[in-house]
Amino acid sequence: MKVHYRAAAGLAVLAMAVAACGGGGSETKQPSAEQSQQAQQQMSETPAISINPVPYEQVKDGGTLTLPVGQWPSQWNPYHVDGNQADTTEMRDTFLPSVMVADEEANFTPNPDYLTDVKVDTASGKQVITYTINEKATWSDGEPITWKDFEAAWKANNGENKKYKPASTDGYDRIESVAKGDSDRVVVVTFSKTYPEWQGLFSPLMPAKHIDSPDVFDKDYLQKVPVTAGPFKIESIDEGTKTLTVVRDDKWWGKKAKLDKVIFRTIETPAAQVNAFANGELDMVEIPPGSPADLKRAKEVPNVDIRKALSPNWRHITVNNQSEFLKDKSVRQAVAYAINRDVITQSDLKDMDWPLQTLGNHVFMNNHKGYVDNSGDLGKYNVEKAKQLLDAAGWKQESEGATRKKDGKEFELSFVVPAGVPYAKTEGELTQAMLAEAGIKLSIRAVPDDKFFTDYIIKGDFDLVPFSWIGTPLPIGSLPQIYKTGSESNFPKSENPELDAAIEDAVGEMDPAKAIEKANAADKMIWDMVHTIPLYQRPDIQAAKKTLANLGAEGYKTYDWSIVGFTG
Repeated sequence: MKVHYRAAAGLAVLAMAVAACGGGGSETKQPSAEQSQQAQQQMSETPAISINPVPYEQVKDGGTLTLPVGQWPSQWNPYHVDGNQADTTEMRDTFLPSVMVADEEANFTPNPDYLTDVKVDTASGKQVITYTINEKATWSDGEPITWKDFEAAWKANNGENKKYKPASTDGYDRIESVAKGDSDRVVVVTFSKTYPEWQGLFSPLMPAKHIDSPDVFDKDYLQKVPVTAGPFKIESIDEGTKTLTVVRDDKWWGKKAKLDKVIFRTIETPAAQVNAFANGELDMVEIPPGSPADLKRAKEVPNVDIRKALSPNWRHITVNNQSEFLKDKSVRQAVAYAINRDVITQSDLKDMDWPLQTLGNHVFMNNHKGYVDNSGDLGKYNVEKAKQLLDAAGWKQESEGATRKKDGKEFELSFVVPAGVPYAKTEGELTQAMLAEAGIKLSIRAVPDDKFFTDYIIKGDFDLVPFSWIGTPLPIGSLPQIYKTGSESNFPKSENPELDAAIEDAVGEMDPAKAIEKANAADKMIWDMVHTIPLYQRPDIQAAKKTLANLGAEGYKTYDWSIVGFTG
């Protein structure tokens, strides 16, 4: 099962799948030099995109596309912290505007369906972006898309009004003003501080009247979608069957959508999704890590096309910096030393046709030009170092194999997993065995899948929790979202003024090479504080019908839903 979670510059995704149980922390050694070289070679051979590209004219008119989602949303507002799931985003992209779009090489251009021009200037030493909105761009309620929609997005997301609950304030908090230009269709955005990754702002765009107060921000898109503006419109949102159906919008001013209809069905486990795909009920299915049996089954489906690409997605364990036992940084570092990342990586990726390579960076993926392994000693399994740190912190072990105690209290952590995700449970069992060697007791808490983010991660009800961040072509912009003090998406609730300053320095740096250097400096601090323990760059593997065109493993590319369809 996949459960997705969306934000401005990054996207959290909980990937759910079946995995075989593995052994304890000391059974798998560090990869040999030969194994590492093989992984790097395999990564270099994995494409950046695999979507079966077909020109618009050669895609068949009509047809119904049926896709699975892992978690059914209640909040459809993309800016809301509760509406920030990638499954929801995938559905929403069919009917809400993305004003800037990226290609497979992470180059951004204005989306001509919504913008006819974008200018980047400097006025009085300040960065100014001027957007010119397509005269045809209209919301489904008949209202034109105007500068007011941009202004409302800025005010809802800039963090000034604490009654709003934005998933991220990234970039919006660096804007000084959003003003009307020569007409209602011209938007002038002036920044108080430079923001090189401005292309990620205002996508998706929302109608102002549905986000211009905290009350409507919370309620107007709760279990409903009142207004759209895309190649598709809502036909039905079925809460009973947890199914969304969108149909071609005949009022759409862009290229006519090739498909008549897209149906998104909630199917909670990868095995069930693959079964549905094998039975011809679905046209494409994701094969997440830890599910080699599902990959094998998918490969056996007649006329299947396995599409995989390197994407800015990574799996990790988030560490609650505010939990009772983990407030002490040295204790968090002990936990990091006690976890053998190679064991979990090899368990999750074994037989998945994917590089067995751990990730040493919180910002850049292994194949990104900015990648540096910043993990240092903390990225290396060292149970003896873990024991030394725990002893020094006052957590004493009375005998070999016993749980450590301090002031009469046992050291016990919780590892929260979604109940429908066997491979997350496997990660918990592996971590449980590893931490036991250091004298730490770990209990695995299985929680309802649809409550995993909203009731546990967002509320901080965990000690350790595994999920995946799904990134965008703008990796540096995710730094404040995930790691800055006070961000709604800083789930460990970490507080580090020095890191905040380093993040501020990195996200405002206009020189790309210097920005990478500064982001890596911030990354070293994130490793030191043990905010998150990176595991690996997450596979993007899709099994699709061979006739499905312009959809699959997209990498950095933004889908164009008007050209998605079938060739036969």
